[in-house]
Amino acid sequence: MKRFFSYFLFQTRPEETLTSRQRVVFWLWNALLTAGAAAALGLASLLLATGNASAKVMFMDYLRHPALVALNLLPPLLLMALLYAATGRAWLAYLITALPVLGLSLGNYYKLVFRDDPVLASDLLILGEAGNMAGKYHLFLDRKLAMALLPALMAGVALFLLARGRPRLPVRGGIAAAALIASLALIPVYGSDSIYNKNANADHINPWSATQQYISRGLMYPFLHSIKTAMPTPPEGYSEKEAAAMLAEYQDADIPEDKKVNIVGVMLEAFTDLSGYESIELQTDPYAYFHALEAESYTGNLLTNIFAGGTVDTERAFLTGMAPNDINYRSNTSSYVWYLKSQGYQTFGDHPSNRWFYNRVNINSYLGFDQYRFAEDHYKPLVGTDTAFDNVFFHEMTAAAVDRIENGDGPVFSFSVSYQGHGPYSDNICWWGEVDDYVANYDLTQEERTILANYFGSVMSTQYYVSEMVDVFRTMDEPIVVVVFGDHKPWLGNSNSVYNSLGIDLSRMSVDSFYNYWSTRYLIWANDAAKEVIGHDMVGEGPDISPCFLMNVLFEQLGWEGDAYMRAVEPIRQELPMVHRYGSYLTADGELTLDPTEEQAELARKLHNLEYYRAHHFSGETG
Repeated sequence: MKRFFSYFLFQTRPEETLTSRQRVVFWLWNALLTAGAAAALGLASLLLATGNASAKVMFMDYLRHPALVALNLLPPLLLMALLYAATGRAWLAYLITALPVLGLSLGNYYKLVFRDDPVLASDLLILGEAGNMAGKYHLFLDRKLAMALLPALMAGVALFLLARGRPRLPVRGGIAAAALIASLALIPVYGSDSIYNKNANADHINPWSATQQYISRGLMYPFLHSIKTAMPTPPEGYSEKEAAAMLAEYQDADIPEDKKVNIVGVMLEAFTDLSGYESIELQTDPYAYFHALEAESYTGNLLTNIFAGGTVDTERAFLTGMAPNDINYRSNTSSYVWYLKSQGYQTFGDHPSNRWFYNRVNINSYLGFDQYRFAEDHYKPLVGTDTAFDNVFFHEMTAAAVDRIENGDGPVFSFSVSYQGHGPYSDNICWWGEVDDYVANYDLTQEERTILANYFGSVMSTQYYVSEMVDVFRTMDEPIVVVVFGDHKPWLGNSNSVYNSLGIDLSRMSVDSFYNYWSTRYLIWANDAAKEVIGHDMVGEGPDISPCFLMNVLFEQLGWEGDAYMRAVEPIRQELPMVHRYGSYLTADGELTLDPTEEQAELARKLHNLEYYRAHHFSGETG
């Protein structure tokens, strides 16, 4: 043991008396101990990457995927190699490496525990907010943290005592060159979506949860993969100065006290009106209540950017007035919710499914909602499952709105998102009775008929509860306006098989097929008290619009001007009521075109300018 310590303890060079073989052992010992310490640091990070998940289950899942382990351990290993080459001191290189690795790991661990939300590269752009968030929570030391930090500390001590070897500059230069070459070669690997998808590790996670998908890949790997989305790309021709000047021409307009009404908004999952297709042979009218409600409402077509999925796209376009799909929503984001809040409105809502779905639990607060109820904190105790259907959802949501309207402080802006209607629909079991209760279409396969029956059974249920909600508000003395719309067309079989069998053209090569693919319906309804406030009946056919303009149409019907952003985009909306993500435009005279005039293209450019500016310049509660 004495000879061992004389070889390694605090030794920066092997002693002259050592043989060539012993010298090799000396440098090999230093290299292995240094690499082992870096690996220990990476393993500590992997342990903390499990967050709230079972460390035993998830950590073992990592170990069963060697590629994932390598992708998570290589970053600290290469960083430490570079620092070792630069400093010549393994313990110092380890200490400097440990600061970002453990700092990131601890931040990610606490964020997962407190908010079920991992750290992304884009979070580094909002460190101030991260500090504010940390100040609101009580940090703690638990068993998992101790299991990760204690070995990391021991590895540093071991390096300080037993790996003091300092290679000469030429050797260190070689180490640095090798580490740099390896780092550059790995950049496309960490950025590759296909490699990321191949390393899914989904055995013990919910594949629908973005947070759990992140956790399943560790921390270093998914964090580095997220770098490419950390810096959003401005639209072509973007000018921050121009966008700021356009907004400066307007001010947020206050809502006159005598014009304020309560607003209850509901976005319905996959709800759209398919009754107009002659090829669908309905046994009963699943839209009877909905059509009756449309007859006493202001209605129109919503031309969405999504089909059969991507619910949150339509949802957030309505709330923010912005259509880009690359907004990261990692901090307070300008929205009409913030504007209404600044006008004294109570802002709240419901989603009868998991709070992690589309990260609504965090993002809805960033959009300005004071309260949002989910399955975990409200609906699951009522129904015993992670999702509540419309018979429960509409009752709870309506009761909450009524209570806030009658007893709350200020007018109400409630916006909720349903879950019933979410596909896919079973092709072998009819969830809503018998297939023949809804559709004939005997020329379809039984599987296709069952899918249709499940969709129309859900629709019939949903529209009944929408009507029931409206009837509650109909009898109230307080002014209430209801906004209802669908988020996208429904899934009807893999590869759109049911649509194809029904002869419904989804090619988007004609106006009809464009509407077949992208359109849903919206309606705006007012009770008698609200009609007195706004001064008209609010009945009729409204314009066909993009979801980002639906709030404009609502405010127009209410006689409100809105915030500066809404006022700035309103002239654009009047000329181009639909600006589609995939290059289509709807003109003021109802023409659908892929070839806008120079004037129309310029209006679209200005809209995208304003959207990008708004998405990246939060201006407080006025949004």
